[in-house]
Amino acid sequence: MSDDRINYLKNKLVQYPDFPKKGILFEDIMPIFQDPRAFGILIDLLLEAVETEFNNIDVIVGLEARGFLFGPTLALRANCAFVPVRKPNKLPGDLVVVSYNKEYSTDSFAIQKGTIKPGQRVLIVDDILATGGTALAADELVTRLGGELVGHLFLLELTFLQGRKRLMAPTYTLLTGQDEAPDGSEFA
Repeated sequence: MSDDRINYLKNKLVQYPDFPKKGILFEDIMPIFQDPRAFGILIDLLLEAVETEFNNIDVIVGLEARGFLFGPTLALRANCAFVPVRKPNKLPGDLVVVSYNKEYSTDSFAIQKGTIKPGQRVLIVDDILATGGTALAADELVTRLGGELVGHLFLLELTFLQGRKRLMAPTYTLLTGQDEAPDGSEFA
């Protein structure tokens, strides 16, 4: 993987201290999507990871909301289905719902029954790996539908939160950041 491409993406990230609450150092990935070159690099690097780290993916599951920014494009380029995992009351029909803890709150995820067939090989994608709570909730949804979880793919990992240690499936991240908890953080 080219250091120039990785550095280009890293230079697009913007940090916001004390957002969404005091003690959190928020990593804003949105500038990547405002730059067509950066977005193209992101998709190319994610596709390279899919092709080298994970085999024969049938479904890419994207987590609300920022997993939706690149999940469908990645699924299209990888020639597989895209399935959204959303907050409750955002999807119609029969759903499977699980609750989970995030680095600064509690939430729930839902997936439509029948969107993943038993035995399909599933890769979960999201923007940031923090505590691993959202990924674990998505793991449970995939498993309940009978999918075979092959791994997780993230744009950025906040290493000080050690979310990777909670995940059982192979995990790949393009970028790493925040090796230590921010000063004044509840995680310090």
